[in-house]
Amino acid sequence: MQKHILAIDLGTSGPKVAIVSTTGQVMASEIEETQLILSHGGGAEQDPADWWSAIARATRRLMESRHVPVESLAGIGVTAQWSGTVCVDAAGKHLSHAVIWMDSRGADYVKKLTRGLIQIQGYGLSRLLKFIRLTGGAPGHSGKDSIAHILYIQATNPSLYADTYKFLEPKDFLNLKLTGKFAATFDSIALHWLTDNRNINEIAYHDGLVSMAGIDRAKLPDLKRSTDIIGVISPQAAAELGLPENLPVIGGTPDIQSAAIGSGAVRDFEAHLYIGTSSWLTCHVPFKKTDLLHNMATLPSAIPGRYFIANEQETAGYCLTYLRDKIFYAQDSLGIQPAPKDAYVRMTEAAASVPPGSDSLIFTPWLYGERTPIEDHSVRGAFYNQSLSTTRAHMIRAVLEGVAFNSKWLLGAVESFMKRRAESINVIGGGARSALWCQILADVFDRTIRQVHDPVQANSRGVGLLAAAALGLTTFEEISAQIPVSATYRPNSENRAVYDSLFKEFKNIYKQNKSIYGRLNP
Repeated sequence: MQKHILAIDLGTSGPKVAIVSTTGQVMASEIEETQLILSHGGGAEQDPADWWSAIARATRRLMESRHVPVESLAGIGVTAQWSGTVCVDAAGKHLSHAVIWMDSRGADYVKKLTRGLIQIQGYGLSRLLKFIRLTGGAPGHSGKDSIAHILYIQATNPSLYADTYKFLEPKDFLNLKLTGKFAATFDSIALHWLTDNRNINEIAYHDGLVSMAGIDRAKLPDLKRSTDIIGVISPQAAAELGLPENLPVIGGTPDIQSAAIGSGAVRDFEAHLYIGTSSWLTCHVPFKKTDLLHNMATLPSAIPGRYFIANEQETAGYCLTYLRDKIFYAQDSLGIQPAPKDAYVRMTEAAASVPPGSDSLIFTPWLYGERTPIEDHSVRGAFYNQSLSTTRAHMIRAVLEGVAFNSKWLLGAVESFMKRRAESINVIGGGARSALWCQILADVFDRTIRQVHDPVQANSRGVGLLAAAALGLTTFEEISAQIPVSATYRPNSENRAVYDSLFKEFKNIYKQNKSIYGRLNP
């Protein structure tokens, strides 16, 4: 019998639950939405109970549809948003909302942790060198890393800190809900910046880093590999999700690492671009390295014994969502109608009517600050060079192009990091479904863009294949050949000049306005 993996992918907008074959085919999937809770001062939270109930609804619908025989399920793999913190007690119950990757309230506490007499890029030299030597990077001053969340909780809510038995990443919290086991993996724990990553095969907490951070080691979960079996699903979880008992649950991996596998770009230096709520452009590399100037470092991959280049851009596909929900179809006193189900299709059709370059209208997609290639929590988005002739179609295309310009900025940093040119780039995520956006990326990047088949399922596919490899049902060497490409987009040389010119001005906008953003958003 063909075996399958139940893949759970918890994104910021909600979970996808899918059945994935051992060759990477997504047989069926279900989606649910969850609420994002934003608050003044950079707060971004979600309710873990909301996560679990949404996963349960999606899983039960999926299993009731009988797309595959129940007995064909071989295991469960979980992937989830990264750089989040869930406080749980010894019984495994969450004690508060989860602080997620968008939350920047810990910025001041990270700066205090990393400061010193001799400063480099805002870091104390001795502490910076220690972080880089041991971990490969350092806590970001944006305050959005997991270590910043814990320091923020410790300083502002000491009773919650005291009551917390373990601080868990979202993926590791879901594994706890499934198995009752407290654990993290080498890759999920990396943004705590408390592990010695010098030997990729023997990663462990470093006592000196834990002491320097002032965190109780007992509150941190024990570590395993992404391909280790955490345990089997508990009878309670199996009943809630409508699953058979005793299914093995593998360690799993955060979303960036599962996407790398699901993109098919698993060999060293094979790049992929993800465009979802956020975006990243990364690849595996055979070395440990840090680029503090561009806020990038190599961190442990989900694939045992491998590093990948860690970076992220805060808002990408969400910029289009923002335009749809807050500008074009806002639900307010003006009485605008709800967005139609095919709103994105209509928007991209309108954008296609505008010439490349959007008649020199430039959009900067920094709606929630930025991480890479510049780390600046105060920078914000805007439309530049609007005129009386600017239309909604211009604005839509400018958003598509602005995200592409931002990704091109990151591409330059990645290519410099790995000291070679990325000749072709696999693209995944919701944004990859748009042929227009793929062509814009090819033209802006001046690179070949490969649109991966069923790109919105890359994370589910990736963690499904990771679980299959962990269970001995496939190998990582087979994955590249198993991921089909739907279409290939090559650069149109006629658009080279306009995009090169606008990209130059895109970067100038940041340089000229950086200080203004800092004053407006201290």
